[in-house]
Amino acid sequence: MTIFIIAALTLQEASRRRVLRSLAVMTALLLGLSAWGFSRIDATFGGMTSGEARMTAAAVLNLVMFGLSLISALGTAFLAGPTLAGEIESGVALAVLTRPVRRSAVLIGKWLGLVTFGSGFVAVAGLTQLLIVRITVGYWPPEPVTGLALLAGQAVVLLTLGLLLSTVISPMASGIVSVGLFGATWIAGVVGAVGEALNNPSLTQVGTVSRMLLPTDGLWRGAMHAFQDPTLLTQFSEAFEGHPFLSRTGLTVAYVAWSGVWVTVVLGLAAAAFQRRDV
Repeated sequence: MTIFIIAALTLQEASRRRVLRSLAVMTALLLGLSAWGFSRIDATFGGMTSGEARMTAAAVLNLVMFGLSLISALGTAFLAGPTLAGEIESGVALAVLTRPVRRSAVLIGKWLGLVTFGSGFVAVAGLTQLLIVRITVGYWPPEPVTGLALLAGQAVVLLTLGLLLSTVISPMASGIVSVGLFGATWIAGVVGAVGEALNNPSLTQVGTVSRMLLPTDGLWRGAMHAFQDPTLLTQFSEAFEGHPFLSRTGLTVAYVAWSGVWVTVVLGLAAAAFQRRDV
């Protein structure tokens, strides 16, 4: 019961932060620009075959979804830090922890509240984007629920990392490091995809290792595959070689399980670090 109470309070607190307003403005701008862009695809690139139109829509959709995932990463990273480290610095945490409440319950409650917020944002913004694509170009991805779930998983991974960092460094630093690692992992994933296209094992290994150390890019590539029409790979296989917004393969069950294990381990490390931190 304590965990759920803290989760509800965390969600309420997150809804009042100024970063939420910035998040809403950036999301509205991105969705507005994407609506205009998709409406101009046929006028600008008229005469495309149905397959070319689907591939263009899928690639642009993945590009916009990456923008949403980046906004989600910024929001969750800069919410996770102040939620824990900010309360420690301000002394709010001391007022709570002097009561018979376990620190682990406080941490898990805050994590659950942030997970609810991040997943809700991805679901609402992502579904809105899919509807925009459906209305403007008539394209609907084959696995929208899977794609949105993987994007939500990406947000969960990043906010869990942010909570761990916030137990040892300042709120601002934890947000900067989290977003920096998110970007570095995505770049490493692009390098790995280029390595696969060039049949270069060393470059390919860069992407593989980065996806194991931080699963954000792996989950993102699984989401891209879920948003694509599966027939595109057989029709335009060469276009997928090293493309940063098209994915050849989906995720395996083993990798999804590893992502769950990663979140569990990092959350456990955050709980252990928070238990030892002087407030």
